[in-house]
Amino acid sequence: MTTTARATLQHEDERVRVTRWDFEPKESTGRHVHAYDYVVVPVTDGTTDVITPDGTVTPSRLRAGESYARPAGGEHEVVNSGDAPLSFVEIELK
Repeated sequence: MTTTARATLQHEDERVRVTRWDFEPKESTGRHVHAYDYVVVPVTDGTTDVITPDGTVTPSRLRAGESYARPAGGEHEVVNSGDAPLSFVEIELK
């Protein structure tokens, strides 16, 4: 059974929203859509599965300190597919 990861809003103003996600293995963000382009910055190394509504699964490897730009739109869910806790920060550019 997949449970929902903990999201902590760290900062929000008229230009940006910064959210930290902390996942245990097999935890999920739940299905959601980003209204704005965003950047993912992993705090820890890990692996995720990005799942679209049609069930397509895209594995992804995250490396701490790197950044990954993502476009707005596109409904998805992110699951920690590794066997260790995983944390990353999303910086959504409004």
